[in-house]
Amino acid sequence: MTRDDIVKEQIRKNFSSDNVVPVCPAIMTALMEANADAAPAYGADAWTARLQDAASDLFEHRVRVFPVATGTAANALALAATTPPFSAVLCDESAHIMQSECGAPDFYTGGARLVPIPSEDGRMTPQALAYTLDRLPVDDTQQNLPATLSLTQASEWGTVYDPATVADLAARARARGMAVHMDGARLANAIAHLGCTPAEATWKAGVDVLALGATKNGAMAAEAVVFFDPGRAEHFARRRKRGGHDWSKQRFLSAQLLAYLRDDLWLHNARQANAMAQRLAGGLFRHPGARLLYETQANEIFVLLPGPAVTHLRAAGFVFRDWRAPLGLNGTVVRLVTSYYTRIEDVDALLATLSGA
Repeated sequence: MTRDDIVKEQIRKNFSSDNVVPVCPAIMTALMEANADAAPAYGADAWTARLQDAASDLFEHRVRVFPVATGTAANALALAATTPPFSAVLCDESAHIMQSECGAPDFYTGGARLVPIPSEDGRMTPQALAYTLDRLPVDDTQQNLPATLSLTQASEWGTVYDPATVADLAARARARGMAVHMDGARLANAIAHLGCTPAEATWKAGVDVLALGATKNGAMAAEAVVFFDPGRAEHFARRRKRGGHDWSKQRFLSAQLLAYLRDDLWLHNARQANAMAQRLAGGLFRHPGARLLYETQANEIFVLLPGPAVTHLRAAGFVFRDWRAPLGLNGTVVRLVTSYYTRIEDVDALLATLSGA
């Protein structure tokens, strides 16, 4: 067997999601270390205590951090803390909380309504938010009261809000007495693209509560609800418990998050994922049969491909997902996702296979 044969056998062909890849070695090591002995349960462990300080250092601000195992739990519980049952959460029409969480925010808030705001690329504009707020006057008791603005960073179409736009949106929300929630499942990828600090991307731009993701960027199962105003976290521990997400062996969540934040592992992994997405998008842009739908700013690529090309890629073993085409667009839209685990040879193999279609 030649070296080329070995490389070909080892090509990583699953571009369906950043959820499918192995746990990052540094995080797996941290889990093994946390498994060495007994430790206090329900967050009374040393890892969870250190996590509070590590997150505060990262955000340059004293925060309260509550580890949970899933992004859906992080979003839904965070929204429940800011949104009464008779109120509304305003979000982009493509938001994960709107499209992919099976009503969890509605359930955990006790019935609050999600109000979708249309956008062209997954990022609501300040003008669209203002228009929606004008349709929901505060003195109309027949309407849900807008309580929370939710922003997805990076967006579900792989685009990224810049801090100035987040600040503009947050200011409009605050003027109506609303809280600002950020779904940061891919926040690391957004920050890697922006080149700003975590503080500039979140609380300095007006974000009150963040669902900080780690699972898509190398963790086994670890997310966190981060409150930038500790006063908003009152009773959240009970809310998490009542919602069934208070892990008894919480050290295994906190150990993952500590390793994720240590030595900027979160940023290193995100930069690798983004760089591979840029390489892949560049190759697709040059392919005559491909049409990129949006600028690639994080680690997701949405591309319109001819049907025979899609069939050819799948026959060669590449895995990816068909995606909902935007209104008015005909053809096969596929989503390709890169991760810290994606390498140059994996991207180049997909592009070479596409060229041979």
